[in-house]
Amino acid sequence: MVEMADQFLVREDPDAAQILFDAFSREGVEVHLSTKLIRVEVCDDGTRRAIIEQKGKEDALPFDEMLVAVGRKVGVQFDPQRGVHVDDRLRTTHPNIYAAGDVCMAQKFTHAADFAARAVVRNALFFGRQKLSELTIPWCTYTDPEIAHVGLYERDARAQGIEVDTFVREFSEVDRAIAEDREEGFAKIHVAKGKDRILGATIVGRDAGDMISEVSVAMAAKLGLGAIANVIHPYPTRSDAIRQLGDAYSRTRLTPGVKSAFERFLAWRR
Repeated sequence: MVEMADQFLVREDPDAAQILFDAFSREGVEVHLSTKLIRVEVCDDGTRRAIIEQKGKEDALPFDEMLVAVGRKVGVQFDPQRGVHVDDRLRTTHPNIYAAGDVCMAQKFTHAADFAARAVVRNALFFGRQKLSELTIPWCTYTDPEIAHVGLYERDARAQGIEVDTFVREFSEVDRAIAEDREEGFAKIHVAKGKDRILGATIVGRDAGDMISEVSVAMAAKLGLGAIANVIHPYPTRSDAIRQLGDAYSRTRLTPGVKSAFERFLAWRR
């Protein structure tokens, strides 16, 4: 694998990406970071090789097949980085043309395109006003271990000037993961600092793609970690890690002032 960026899976949480990078290394998958593809050559014996550049030095990687993805141009404003330009209601620069999916969205996933297309139908045909920014879109990288994410990364929150509190539960501390000997990974949830509002989450580990849906539902329904803490989860399950994050949030509410007042109340009750 050849990656131009300094980080593997540049859009993912760095801690999550590092776990998968290490897993690939153990399995013999070579990942070349900070590397550019310069050209492709066909040798006299018919073999093919990719010429890459890393840290100013060129190297050759033999290969069997190469996948090349290309785009299409349409009669509306677009650019190579963003694709087709759309507003928050998915209208292009032509008022009668809408777009959805990979051609115009940063989240290039089948399920994201599905729900964006539903918004287009409502907006274009039924005078709807649904906004792309209102969609809660999770995604998953289907590797082993899986990496799933929804909402903001911590770096996104910082860029928007939002302070966050981050709660992390390692699967090495979750009984089901220990019993299955699949302790690699973690569940991480960001909330607005001092508030019970979930901003984003990353889960890396077995079945992470299934587990992220619970957080997605909570975000779409505007439920906080405190609400998740009050939901009984079957034991032992991997998803219990999310409830445990809710417990971790609830413990932060026991400030020294609250603790002191509670102690005085209990002393009075005695």
